[in-house]
Amino acid sequence: MKKLIQLFVAIFLISGIILFALNRLNATQGYSGENVLNIYNWGDYIDPELIDQFEKESGIKVVYQTFDSNEAMLTKVEQGGTTYDIAVPSDYAIAKMIDEELVLPIDQTKIPNLKNIDERFLDLSFDPGNRYSIPYFWGTVGIVYNEKLIDGKQPTSWKDLWDPALKNQILLADGAREVMGMSLNSLGHSLNETDETKLQAAKANLMELTPNIKAIVGDEIKLLLANEEAGIGVVWSGDANEIMSENENLNYVIPKEGSNVWFDNIVIPKTAKNVDGAHQFIDFMLEPENAAKNADYVGYSTPNAAALKLLDKEVREDERFYPNKEVTDTLEVYENLGKEMLAHYNELFLEFKMHKK
Repeated sequence: MKKLIQLFVAIFLISGIILFALNRLNATQGYSGENVLNIYNWGDYIDPELIDQFEKESGIKVVYQTFDSNEAMLTKVEQGGTTYDIAVPSDYAIAKMIDEELVLPIDQTKIPNLKNIDERFLDLSFDPGNRYSIPYFWGTVGIVYNEKLIDGKQPTSWKDLWDPALKNQILLADGAREVMGMSLNSLGHSLNETDETKLQAAKANLMELTPNIKAIVGDEIKLLLANEEAGIGVVWSGDANEIMSENENLNYVIPKEGSNVWFDNIVIPKTAKNVDGAHQFIDFMLEPENAAKNADYVGYSTPNAAALKLLDKEVREDERFYPNKEVTDTLEVYENLGKEMLAHYNELFLEFKMHKK
């Protein structure tokens, strides 16, 4: 009996040690802890030096994880299995998160650097009053082209992509809203269209584009275009900026029919464990010097007016990435079309992709 009791005591002690170790491990891996900040962001979407700087200044350990689509991010946050203190969704995803109560209100009194944000990027339709989100980056969807590979033709319109001379020359970003939106815009429709007749016309229009499409790809689109594996790519403006820095033959244009203007904002998911740390991080990223450093690294357009002044003149005056009002008036924000309609967009896009194969 004595040996049995000793065995139980030993098991109890070992269990306690294991539990303690797991708790410590979880605290460092992003599950709990006041001195840990769990960030969920797009890949390659922050200057790593800024994370190091924030850790040194705040004493908070940052655990950084990435996602490759708003849908993947939403699924992870909805499931709640992993706690995140910061996430960086896009406009329509923010609207969905607000509707489904997946985010916490932001205490703007704890973010004095909010004053640095250009008013054009505040109080937008997906988050009136910025109660739940703070601007991070913005940009457009457009066309990257290589004049050398397309016989000097400079596309100015989405319709130009249907030119038979571009057979097997086009790479498309693997996004349902982007590709369906491109087709809708080319037909003169809104990229938030819900009319079934117009959606079917957009899909049929994409089917006609198939001979010109070389591939529908993810992040590798940047490398493929930079290495001149194709003459044209439909990409986000920040990716275009990065690609162009690798190859001087490349240029970027926002099509004249209009396109998407998108906004990625910082939110605090409702399951956050370090809300104070999240506010500290947001304010840190809004410091003009930090926001400018981040914009230089990432290549996307900053909504931070104070940071913009710190960027090189050739950057801040480049209307391909900081377009004038005449251009921005033609652009649309993706609206949250609801779960069923978003699923329908994905279904139509998948049918097109299967046809391409």
